[in-house]
Amino acid sequence: MASGIGLVFPGQGSQSVGMGRALYEAHPLVRKVYKEAGTILGYDVAALCFDGPAERLNLTEYTQPALLTVSIAAFRLLEPLGLRPLAVAGHSLGEYSALVAAGGVAFGAAVSLVQKRAQYMAEAVSPGIGLVAAILGLSGEAVREVCQEASEIGMVTLANLNCPGQVVIAGEKAAVERAIELAKTKGCRKAIPLPVSVPVHTPLMQKAADRLAADVAATALADLEMPLVNNVDAKPLRRLAEVRESLIRQLPSPVLWEDSVRVMWEIGVRTFIEVGPGTVLTGLAKRIVPEAVTLNVQDPKSLETTLKTLSVNR
Repeated sequence: MASGIGLVFPGQGSQSVGMGRALYEAHPLVRKVYKEAGTILGYDVAALCFDGPAERLNLTEYTQPALLTVSIAAFRLLEPLGLRPLAVAGHSLGEYSALVAAGGVAFGAAVSLVQKRAQYMAEAVSPGIGLVAAILGLSGEAVREVCQEASEIGMVTLANLNCPGQVVIAGEKAAVERAIELAKTKGCRKAIPLPVSVPVHTPLMQKAADRLAADVAATALADLEMPLVNNVDAKPLRRLAEVRESLIRQLPSPVLWEDSVRVMWEIGVRTFIEVGPGTVLTGLAKRIVPEAVTLNVQDPKSLETTLKTLSVNR
């Protein structure tokens, strides 16, 4: 078995129309996951993922359950291998996929919880008020200074510290746009608005976090079978009480992804497998720890490559 496996699960921004279709068509096991999600959500999740439209898929209240479903469907194809990951982690929404993979919550309960989380987030800020953007080529400290300066005209703050030279900011639209202008004067290489419809991981999400707390408390969760390195502290968690508290704090707090990957490396993870659509997280892992082996599972070809690599290293 490949040494030191860690599983990572993507979050919002990794969605695209067509995601998961090839695995769905190839594996009956995968189809069961979509069917369960559709029964709970009350709409055809497979049709949304495969046919869109993109405008609907990119709305937070649809993006989050869809990504959770696609990621766990891919994870189900790894389960029969009997992998024992040293740790799991997920980027923002992906933390819920990681929680399922770590045995902390049943998939059905996670879908229901994520649907509520997305709804509360969407309702916390009116459409068009917020903006999320990636700032490339500046240090976290430089971006923090830019946000402080721009916050004279509104709320803007660090939302994701993804890897060296890639920081995501979020907040009120005018303030984020001002921060982008200031970042360009400081030599930022590129600023990219992201397809995320709410300014997550900012204090604007505190109202959503307060509403989510009751649902997290009411959801059947369990101690984890392996550590989950959480977004809000980049700490390995296993105990149920810590996980509950972490899920609430996650919403209004920045995602410490660079620190999370470094902590996984310290635990002994050497092979990072991104489970779900895209290769954003494995790309970040390579930039954070260039020696890391990176694999992914999003379609039959990537699944085959991952299975071959794992079997060669047995």
